[in-house]
Amino acid sequence: MSVIILKDKCRGCRLCMKACPFDAIKMIEGKAAINYDKCTNCGACEASCKFEAILVEREEAKESADLSAYKGVWVFAEQRQGKLMFTSLELLGEGRKLADKLGVELSAVLLGHEIDNICEELIHYGADKVIYANHKLLQNYTTDGYTKVITNLVNEKKPEILIIGATNIGRDLAPRISARLNTGLTADCTKLDIDEEQRILLQTRPAFGGNIMATIITPKHRPQMSTVRPGVMKKLEIDMSRKGIVENVKIDLKQEDIRVNVEEIVKSAKQIVNLVDAHYIVSGGRGLGNPEGFKLIKELADALGGVVGSSRAAVDSGWISQDHQVGQTGKTVRPIVYIACGISGAIQHLAGMQNSDCIIAINKNPDAPIFSVSDYGIVGDLYKVVPMLIEEVKKLKEDN
Repeated sequence: MSVIILKDKCRGCRLCMKACPFDAIKMIEGKAAINYDKCTNCGACEASCKFEAILVEREEAKESADLSAYKGVWVFAEQRQGKLMFTSLELLGEGRKLADKLGVELSAVLLGHEIDNICEELIHYGADKVIYANHKLLQNYTTDGYTKVITNLVNEKKPEILIIGATNIGRDLAPRISARLNTGLTADCTKLDIDEEQRILLQTRPAFGGNIMATIITPKHRPQMSTVRPGVMKKLEIDMSRKGIVENVKIDLKQEDIRVNVEEIVKSAKQIVNLVDAHYIVSGGRGLGNPEGFKLIKELADALGGVVGSSRAAVDSGWISQDHQVGQTGKTVRPIVYIACGISGAIQHLAGMQNSDCIIAINKNPDAPIFSVSDYGIVGDLYKVVPMLIEEVKKLKEDN
């Protein structure tokens, strides 16, 4: 776009100068003039001019993609140092449902170097095909390398849906791919579905602080892209009898395409809590009253063979580190048993744990929102209830 001043119509009224938010207009010999170094083509000046002396020339909108040329569901199979991330298996489970509704093939896109063993695992967990890019420069994740390879593959093979996990890598990679492909991206989805009549992906995510759930569509561009929060979707049971195709693709990738070199990977010495994979989670909230309460929470978690979670309130109070946080701004989990101790149940917390198989809530307040999603609710003092639970769990273990 560009902004043009029609000198014969300009009256020098200075309304455009006042309207410009970027100070890109000045008066020269009584006429408006544009400083194109500052101008962003926002159009505020055109709207303000009463004499139709300003014209913003706009490029004709690009035609939307030929939707009929795109077919198939792709899942980005994230791996790190030859180990497939659990999130990828969750996405395969959801991708399988979407592909079946559309009647198309489900493909896993795998990038790396000499990781052939992962291909079979992806097929056993639901993929019809593995699109495998095996290259030395893909051994470690780099933004430039992975973006170029996946973008080129999409342009060549034209999938209608591309799903990526909302991990640290996925959140870096997905927006760059969508920008290169000039398509939309819905981030941090918690639900995916298909409008079968229009063959459109329905992408649902929390909005306005988790107070509403927004369903977003990409009607005119392909592929339809989503990142999905880890722990939200359910992986399929492994089927060792499943057969599929491994397509080894040749890629055009050179060292000069990658602007950042990975010299060394140093694993954190700190033990990170694996909430997403845990079968039992015991979480504490503000109702604990103080950080010492987490010692009791950990004792119950240890007795169950589980891990410790927390609400955002406990993290914000500095009682426990952020990697324990469950909720919209923390981890989304779906354990076999989730025990909420002293957690009132703000909607942001419920969004992260309400799909647990069994939810047990302990709270003094009988009207606490957490009870609305609980399978079992105990109205009482957690400092009396939790020690009793610990004792019972230990007895059961001894009896078995």
